[in-house]
Amino acid sequence: MKKNIAIIFAGGTGTRMGIENIPKQFLEVDGKPIIIYTLEFFQNHLEIDEIYIACISTWIDYMKDIVKEFKIDKVKEIVEGGKTGQDSIYNALIAARKNNDPDSNVLIHDGVRPYITYDLISDCINSINLYGTAITCTSCFETIIISKDGNEISQVPYRKETYAAQAPQGFVLGEIIEAHNQMRKINPEYENIVDSCTLYRVLGKDVKLVQGNRGNIKVTTPEDYFQFKSLLEYKKSIDETGFNVPEMSEKLKKMVMN
Repeated sequence: MKKNIAIIFAGGTGTRMGIENIPKQFLEVDGKPIIIYTLEFFQNHLEIDEIYIACISTWIDYMKDIVKEFKIDKVKEIVEGGKTGQDSIYNALIAARKNNDPDSNVLIHDGVRPYITYDLISDCINSINLYGTAITCTSCFETIIISKDGNEISQVPYRKETYAAQAPQGFVLGEIIEAHNQMRKINPEYENIVDSCTLYRVLGKDVKLVQGNRGNIKVTTPEDYFQFKSLLEYKKSIDETGFNVPEMSEKLKKMVMN
């Protein structure tokens, strides 16, 4: 039976976070690990049937404990991560394939992207059903520079044509596994393959853009960590009071009135 499956990879070590003993996905915000915020979106989404997690081997037992503690019962298996992010994703995809039909939908998501929306998950599922792929993106608000050597500017694309790829990234289960198998033959180390979108495009496959939300940050640095905390406070405030324009100074009021 065709299902909607979430693949969550949680193999980060926290190097760019500046910590050594705790992987970034297990850092707590308001008493809850970051990865649990992520998992709860897929747990509570009515269209998601199963969740598979790829995790650092030494933290699998802890991952099992917090999944049980926070009642994330859609998790079917927690597998060991690989040398790279793509290796970890591949391990989780193979685990999902053992229990599901190849035409099932799969949403691949970072464990440290904890501020998505239910609508975004639905939009990705709809895109897979219609087009076979779904790449979450947001429009770039800043000018993007392309440089081949890190010194000279090689290209400046038109800003209106640039987007930032995020996650979830959605595919048909059998097709994304086959894409991995092809890549592993020609590039077994996944060199420069930073995400599933890149993997598909390197292989010449078409992908469909899905509009994401700008709060969908990847918690990688200390700045990201505190931004996520602020986003949670923002959401709480909006839920309780709605959004009102901040108070204006008397000078600004005069400008608006005129």
